[in-house]
Amino acid sequence: MDAGPVDTGLETTRRALHAVAELLLAGPQYRASGTIRLRVQPGGFATVADPELRVDGTALVSAGRRFALQGTSCAALARAVGIEVGRPVGLYEQGCGVDPAEVLDLDPAAAAWIADCFASGDAALRRFAHDQQPVLWPEHFDLGVDLDSVNYGVSPGDGYLGEPYAYVGPWTRRDGEFWNAPFGAVRPMRELAGVEAVEEFFGAGRTNAGLDPPAADD
Repeated sequence: MDAGPVDTGLETTRRALHAVAELLLAGPQYRASGTIRLRVQPGGFATVADPELRVDGTALVSAGRRFALQGTSCAALARAVGIEVGRPVGLYEQGCGVDPAEVLDLDPAAAAWIADCFASGDAALRRFAHDQQPVLWPEHFDLGVDLDSVNYGVSPGDGYLGEPYAYVGPWTRRDGEFWNAPFGAVRPMRELAGVEAVEEFFGAGRTNAGLDPPAADD
């Protein structure tokens, strides 16, 4: 995997995509179909149930029509495609923190990098945990599975690390050199050369989670 545009519009793009995932896909899907789960697909991500919506690059796609995300708001996009804008209510406290009326700002290169990272993570998770279905969760806007009380996944970046990264998060924290984050272990996606490297990181996490002792303060 090539190193992505780590500093070029990544934060604003990630914020905008998170808003679309939560306010336009997960929220309306939860109200219509009772689930907030989203899925990764080439170029972006999509709902898993009605309403059928997806993000492709910097566009929202509905019924074959494309609506540019740049320079508009989730509220305006919802009116354009005929859905009720808003997050899933009553399921979690945190989220994107974006008002539906806020104008979205995206960089196409950053959006493509995030989509590539999600695609690599999705492929790696399917190879690593072949009986699991990777889920893109709207609360933290990260892709993951859990296996034997350990979370594995890919985040497009957050307050901990402001760029896309793969992570391994044991439900009980471990001591050892592998664990370099408060919640487990992370590796920036720009340092992982493709799907196989991401899968190998997950495999190393599973091995170390099985061998290393629980952290002393847990």
